[in-house]
Amino acid sequence: MPMKSKSTRRLLSLSRGRTSGFTMIEVLIAILVLAFGLLGFALLQTMNVRFTKSAQQRTVATNLAYELVDLMRIQRSLGSYYNAINPGSFSGVTVPTTGCARAVAAPPTVNIDRWKCEVRAALPDGEADVELAADGNVVVYVQWGDTGSINSRVTVRSRL
Repeated sequence: MPMKSKSTRRLLSLSRGRTSGFTMIEVLIAILVLAFGLLGFALLQTMNVRFTKSAQQRTVATNLAYELVDLMRIQRSLGSYYNAINPGSFSGVTVPTTGCARAVAAPPTVNIDRWKCEVRAALPDGEADVELAADGNVVVYVQWGDTGSINSRVTVRSRL
């Protein structure tokens, strides 16, 4: 077995001493990687909140559109009243502090006013448009102001 010289043993002991523990640069790199990971996680959470709000508004708009179609089915013979729903007809709609009142066996004008009130109360800058054809086909568009979505409009087509 060959004998190691003193200088070789000294170099081996010095190199072993240098590899134990972490250097400052390693610690800084680890902290930097962790910071980027936490920043990405925070961004993911904010995007999640925004997309959840957009999805909730889309669900509300869909439910309101189907509710209007159901109201029109109940009062088929009075469908011409519903053609008056257009984006311009929402300009004077206000939402009372007590909420939008529901009336029993109400005429179409009362139902339309209540429905417009619910659209305004539930959706930011909510508006709607109704196209009722002579053959009984109806298209209801509900749109609202959603800065987090490219398309903030729901279209429901049905036959009365």
